Amino acid sequence: MTEDFGTLPTGERVRRHTLENGAGLRVRILTYGCAIQTLEVPGRDGRPANVVLGCATLDGYLDGGLYLGAVAGRFANRIAGGRFTLDGAEYRLPCNNGPASLHGGVQGFDKKVWTAVDSSPAHLTLAHTSPDGDEGYPGTLSARVTYTLTGDALRIDHHATTDAPTVVNLTNHSYFNLAGEGSGDVLGHLLSIDAAHYLPTDAHQLPTGALAPVAGTPFDFTTPRPVGARIGEPHPDLLVARGYDHCYVLTGGATLTDPGSGRVMEVTTTEPGVQLYTGNFLDGTVRGTSGRPYGRAAGLCLETQHFPDSPNRPSFPDTTLRPGETYSSTTVFRFSRREW
Repeated sequence: MTEDFGTLPTGERVRRHTLENGAGLRVRILTYGCAIQTLEVPGRDGRPANVVLGCATLDGYLDGGLYLGAVAGRFANRIAGGRFTLDGAEYRLPCNNGPASLHGGVQGFDKKVWTAVDSSPAHLTLAHTSPDGDEGYPGTLSARVTYTLTGDALRIDHHATTDAPTVVNLTNHSYFNLAGEGSGDVLGHLLSIDAAHYLPTDAHQLPTGALAPVAGTPFDFTTPRPVGARIGEPHPDLLVARGYDHCYVLTGGATLTDPGSGRVMEVTTTEPGVQLYTGNFLDGTVRGTSGRPYGRAAGLCLETQHFPDSPNRPSFPDTTLRPGETYSSTTVFRFSRREW
């Protein structure tokens, strides 16, 4: 099903697409930001609940600036100094997060109206073309994102091509609350991340370049434990970010569980990292689809991606895309229920 969702001040119309697969999952996707607005998943009692944060109206997205459910790009996460060098040429980007460019800059992919190019009841492909020089990035980038409901899972495929060398790093920025959107915080959710290392950060939340072991630190989620169990400890990285906002070096996937509803979400990806963000700057000013305000930790993000500031860190996995190549990334969110 497709319906109108509003009109931007520029006159561009925004559409909302609803996907269902007959297995209990339903997702609503906006052409604005290529964003997941709602994702309904059954709980232990068989009743569905919306497990992602989103806004009821287009104005909520225009006023919020929180990347709710959106595709972050052309480069997700932070680039130090808003600059990088590629093939001997320096490129400068707008700094919209202190001394860093965050999630593609001031007018990133989350603020663009994407175009639906293919759809069925259970899948949708949206496309966007980012011109050469857009937010300072070189090359014309043609991006496509496909959402597919299959069985008990939501699959997200990102693809991109370019006509000149550039850098690209796309992710989906959904905030999850498996107890249901607007139900409170997620600090009691159980989280496990198959990662022995994370990227420590400096005073501006930029990676230092080191890969730090999680063992013996509040960043250790190698076995399931509550998200909030150690979030308040005086670890320098936690203090700067006011919680978790850090990239993990994946050796597998991640699993999030809400003991109350029994909902379980398993995350698998082709990407080398996942950014855990615990909604540290949600302050109640944004109201969700339920009409309830989103306070701190009302949801958490598991943003599968390449490492932040990779264009300036040769030791990190390469994020360069060249003509003739195709950027490709797949992430699957698989849902199940536990009876305990």
